[in-house]
Amino acid sequence: MNDTSAFQNRPVTMNDKNNLLQIEEHMYILDDVEKPNVFRNMFPYEEIPKIPFNDRIVPHNMPKDIWITDTTFRDGQQSRAPYTTEQIVTIYDKLHELGGPNGMIRQSEFFLYSKSDRDAAYKCMERGYKFPEVTSWIRASEEDFKLVKEMGMKETGILVSCSDYHIFLKLKMTRRQALDHYLSVIRSCLEAGISPRCHLEDITRADIYGFVVPFCVELMKLKEEYGIPVKIRACDTMGYGVNFSGAVIPRSVQGIIYAINTNAGVPCELIEWHGHNDFYKAVTNSTTAWLYGCSSVNTSLFGIGERTGNTPLEAMVFEYAQLKGTLNGMNTQVITELAEYYEKEIGFTVPANTPFVGKNFNVTRAGIHADGLLKNEEIYNIFDTDKFLNRPPVSAVSNTSGLAGIAHWMNVHYKLKEEHALSKNSPIVTKIKAWVDGEYAGGRVTVMTDDELVREIEKVSAELGIEIRDGEVIEISK
Repeated sequence: MNDTSAFQNRPVTMNDKNNLLQIEEHMYILDDVEKPNVFRNMFPYEEIPKIPFNDRIVPHNMPKDIWITDTTFRDGQQSRAPYTTEQIVTIYDKLHELGGPNGMIRQSEFFLYSKSDRDAAYKCMERGYKFPEVTSWIRASEEDFKLVKEMGMKETGILVSCSDYHIFLKLKMTRRQALDHYLSVIRSCLEAGISPRCHLEDITRADIYGFVVPFCVELMKLKEEYGIPVKIRACDTMGYGVNFSGAVIPRSVQGIIYAINTNAGVPCELIEWHGHNDFYKAVTNSTTAWLYGCSSVNTSLFGIGERTGNTPLEAMVFEYAQLKGTLNGMNTQVITELAEYYEKEIGFTVPANTPFVGKNFNVTRAGIHADGLLKNEEIYNIFDTDKFLNRPPVSAVSNTSGLAGIAHWMNVHYKLKEEHALSKNSPIVTKIKAWVDGEYAGGRVTVMTDDELVREIEKVSAELGIEIRDGEVIEISK
């Protein structure tokens, strides 16, 4: 059937959502341009990129089931020293525990190029976990594909760069040549019974209807021919995606997902979003992808990844809970365990102001805030961080903490609750406050450390004839 007859014989189908007959308005045929379209109107290299709007609105279309995938051991290793095999296995075990019995972290992605990469993948596969499934990433070449077959993996990611920046300027191909090359490698993958996950690199600078959609249409034909799932990973490689309603493609996240799902006919469960944080939008764009028809978002622990990093895995755990109203079995306390493991065993310290995992994420230094925490921690704490992260809210002690800040610090540090909790008028609190004031009157500019506070509290406790232990304050004879 030629293109003209295909256009004339477009099927009329029933839309199950609005119960109306519908017909697709356009046929999406590869636009094999002679010169690259690099959308210079949106991406003038000598200027800041532009976000134009056309006010075409995409309807919400969140799938019933959404989940998280992980690239800590692939993209996450492109910006740091490689993990050891032991470290990878430990982190993988914790990802399994974090994902919970329902496998909310579906997959974990590995390089296969070095012996240490392959050893780590083997060790994790030997764990026998259903989730996260161990999967790989390769370039679109027969040589790389041999590595996947040797490992015995059921699925692999394949790099299929889709913008003209990559097709013309990096690969030195035309769109037709790139499409034919990609399809040949993907067909080889399917011939071996391996499910391909097609990483559409640089999708937010690609010609969505001139290349991406026609390519995805061909991929869905291969899916039907072989009866094997073919996944589409939409990669916002440079972080250009935006979530603004009515923004134009290729910058519109919802526009891209709509095109892949509706126009290319890719089921939601086969669409995955992979975001970068160059413009501070990784989390928002990943959530937007979920909201508009993408079942899977790809992440890395603490957002560690190339340049400004990837979508943080821990962020999407809490995005999921907010959207769905449940954690669906995820064990969020493991997030704190992972942060501690990174600091103590790997030597990587998460920036102190990082949400959920940074040392200061639920620490207050203002006395008025500490007073609120002392009265009711809900006033200045985002949720029960003790329950979900094993991290109760803390007041740092400085010259601005006031009596309330010191009392709150002591109650948290010594786990003093209910009748054992100290008020801001407790004698020991007022004495510690006097000591703190003296330190800053003498020229101190840094916050008080835990060790300093403990030493002074022990000294003052002895003077007052009390002993503060975990959970209680005991009077002792002087």
